[in-house]
Amino acid sequence: MNSISRRILGCVVVGCLFAGVVSCDSGDEREGDTWRVYKADAASSSYSSLAQINKDNVGQLEIAWTFDPADALPGMRLGKYECNPIIIDTLLYATSARRHVYAIDARTGEKVWSFDPFQGERGGGNCRGVTYWESGSDKRILFTADHYLYAVNALTGEAIATFGENGRVDLNKNLDTDKEGVWVIPTSPGIIWKDLFIIGGEVSELYDAAPGHIRAYDVRTGERKWIFHTIPHPGEEGYDTWPPDAWKYAGGANNWGGMSLDEKRGIVYAPLGSPTYDFYGADRKGQNLFGNSLVALDANTGKLLWYFQTVHHDLWDYDLPAPANLVTIRRSGKTIDAVALISKTAFLYVFDRVTGEPVFPIEERAVPPSRIPGEEAWPTQPFPLHPAPYARQEMTEGEINDLTPAFRDSIVHALSSLRYEGLFTPPDPKGTLMLPGTRGGAEWGGAAYDPESSVLYINANESPEVARVERVRKSAPKDNQSTYERGRAFYYQNCASCHGPDRAGQEPLYPSLLGVPDRLSKAQVLTVIENGSGRMPAFAPFLEGNRDAIIAFLFDIKTESSPSNSIAVEEDTTTHYFNTTAYGHFSGPSRKPAIKPPWGTLNAIDLNTGEYLWRRPLGNYPDLQAPGAPETGMENWGGPMVTGGGLVFIAATRDNKFRAFDKKTGDVLWETELPGPGYATPATYSCGGRQYVVIAVSGNREDPSGKIIAFALPESIR
Repeated sequence: MNSISRRILGCVVVGCLFAGVVSCDSGDEREGDTWRVYKADAASSSYSSLAQINKDNVGQLEIAWTFDPADALPGMRLGKYECNPIIIDTLLYATSARRHVYAIDARTGEKVWSFDPFQGERGGGNCRGVTYWESGSDKRILFTADHYLYAVNALTGEAIATFGENGRVDLNKNLDTDKEGVWVIPTSPGIIWKDLFIIGGEVSELYDAAPGHIRAYDVRTGERKWIFHTIPHPGEEGYDTWPPDAWKYAGGANNWGGMSLDEKRGIVYAPLGSPTYDFYGADRKGQNLFGNSLVALDANTGKLLWYFQTVHHDLWDYDLPAPANLVTIRRSGKTIDAVALISKTAFLYVFDRVTGEPVFPIEERAVPPSRIPGEEAWPTQPFPLHPAPYARQEMTEGEINDLTPAFRDSIVHALSSLRYEGLFTPPDPKGTLMLPGTRGGAEWGGAAYDPESSVLYINANESPEVARVERVRKSAPKDNQSTYERGRAFYYQNCASCHGPDRAGQEPLYPSLLGVPDRLSKAQVLTVIENGSGRMPAFAPFLEGNRDAIIAFLFDIKTESSPSNSIAVEEDTTTHYFNTTAYGHFSGPSRKPAIKPPWGTLNAIDLNTGEYLWRRPLGNYPDLQAPGAPETGMENWGGPMVTGGGLVFIAATRDNKFRAFDKKTGDVLWETELPGPGYATPATYSCGGRQYVVIAVSGNREDPSGKIIAFALPESIR
């Protein structure tokens, strides 16, 4: 379903078709002047050489235009608006928080066309942007919604019928697996190499997840051209790091944060997440390649060139969450083309881009064993020796937040009840302190790299969590259980990783499902599950035969025990463990942070030396800021952008501020309050001689759709 603004089409698109595409600015276009790819370029630099907006005039920025998708249905709850737009000629391309795609006039913010992949249905799930490809007059936008890859005409928004089946490819197919009921839903854009579209995707965090294989598709036809098995098949490298035949049942090891591409060498760099289940691995004993690895692949064939595993046998959900940055540095008088890899653990890894050799030393260190029967935590983990971590990895009594003596005492007591032996302490029934937690360290916004100075800018979270694993008996098909029990099994397989085994959720990311009958009707609940909402993808393909069961579980209906139209389950002897406190903060009374500030930071690291240039709190809780103390910092989502104007732009925080820092000193030179949190990475471009900075802004209950806001200098001072 398309909505095309005919007035704008007449001015922009039709004119382009007959007169050739007119770029925003005449003259020679330099690399770094445009933002044609997610995070600026194939190297994921989040850098622009544009300098019209600079340290001297950034304080005069004003809103140039605002685009409001206004596509949320009544009562719809949309999650974070995480899109990083791209700009091609005079058009800005973006997804909405509802995963509709928009082409917007980059000068005025007026809609040119829109594409609704859900054909009027509810839809949902995260999408951080789109990908552009062109060959002559054939110009395409490729993007994903739910488990489909779409191709549309970049000038008109019309689906390209010859791509896949009527303009889309089902990513749940051609996974080289016989597992049923699994799904792949990309959240970050794919990357283009020649006529190939290379993509990973999000999979379930639970047992029985899809494998996270990386695939390349023909951009013209949608045909799969190659696949890299992130969980190796027999005869492939890494197969012996799993139990025999693990490839038949194991899941995860997926690239959900995006990739980078060395366009000169034809090498794609894919950071991978953890194998599933995230917090328990007795069914996947071994090192588990290529989980938690950076893999360098031949972009033409998908052949493995080299890899480095950052976490062996992950038990902490320490995914590699963002594209690696392709950088060039000088060490010992030599110039090195390198790849810099951020992580949730707050380690920064730097490798030779071609050989995979570490630029800075890394050593394997012994780490604590697991105390759960059957679990075999890997005995060592890699520790980079330089640069120093960009977030705390240890919580001592000296790090405990001392808001009041009573608050401190409560945290000391709670900490003493947990198992904690430092980084990589395995999850435990007693509860294990995790620092960093599953939110990092670094997150999906990634880092920004300044090629002028070889400085890397990283925003980080400092938010400890507790991993408390409890034993749960597995369920498998049978015909003698109640509808409620079947619904419970469906919930544990598909929902518990976000909403928690106890259904308590973790606001604001994952809403509580307790008390659902007081808020929604059964029909409304089924509509949300079928079509998705906010961060939650659609589960329609897996709900068939399970509607009565999931309703019985969520509405606590336990009276009916005969078989229904749900897929039946039985109890067997297999034991699973679940992290019953997954993604929950370690906090004190009134949910205030247990650890001292800062709780979020922005860091500048000179990659030539590995030394920090500066570190600043990012965001602020004024009510928790001690008199005369620095700002507190906040948990942050989204990434930075660095420019030739001497600035680092970043929003990312819950205080709704959008800030510009002096890239050399870390001083805040400008800030403005947005109408919502800017949980996205900004972009910049020049059009008509005017530089713009754009940011996607998340919505709220009153305005769930969110907005895209463009800032520029006043016309009078350009």
